[in-house]
Amino acid sequence: MSPALSPQPLTDDQLVARIIAVIAQTTHKPVEEFQPDSTFEALGIDSLDGIQILFALEQEFDISIPDDEAKKIRAVPDVLAGVKQLLAAKHA
Repeated sequence: MSPALSPQPLTDDQLVARIIAVIAQTTHKPVEEFQPDSTFEALGIDSLDGIQILFALEQEFDISIPDDEAKKIRAVPDVLAGVKQLLAAKHA
């Protein structure tokens, strides 16, 4: 399990940093290539990379991303919104 899922909710900045770190590690791209508003298309992330990213995010945050929601993810802000929603539901 990841270090750091504390009882206190993560700030958006902390969450974005962790999401970008997961995406960068999964795609083998330097973190510096990512911005909080980066799109997968601009980053050259294809659908296979996207699937691997979703699995990595599920493991990192101990969440389950529904298939219908996964299809909507096209950019870092999409990931942030989805992860925030799933974490809120998990901790509710």
